Amino acid sequence: MTDLTPALARLVQELSRLPSIGEKTATRLAMFILGAGRDYVENLAEAIWAVKTETTLCQECFGLAEGERCFICIDPQRTLESICIVEDPADMLAVESAREYKGRYHVLHGVISPMNGIGPDDLKIKPLLSRLAKGTVREIVLATNPNL
Repeated sequence: MTDLTPALARLVQELSRLPSIGEKTATRLAMFILGAGRDYVENLAEAIWAVKTETTLCQECFGLAEGERCFICIDPQRTLESICIVEDPADMLAVESAREYKGRYHVLHGVISPMNGIGPDDLKIKPLLSRLAKGTVREIVLATNPNL
């Protein structure tokens, strides 16, 4: 990156911190952004800022929302009798992409990992137990990674 301007080198460095983006891909993306029109770059920057400032966690399922509850939890067509438990919001989106599941979700935001110092209190397990205690859930779909 020694041949790049300081601003371009910084952009490449930040882009290469994204998952699955190496220095070569980051450089291509940075060069694309550099050559793009001002409107595109401003829209991209605004979209990145908006996702960071406007995206919250749903107060019910802990999925992604813009407001107190996500689009799934406010959907009256979704059954309250089924909860699909997933590790993170990306898993919830993956299940939703099949367009088959008609229940609600609960996002744990991780997995128990004693080796990494992550215990049950670090996950959204207590809110799940509170939801289950209401007695409306008849089915639990465990859609987590089957690892130790």
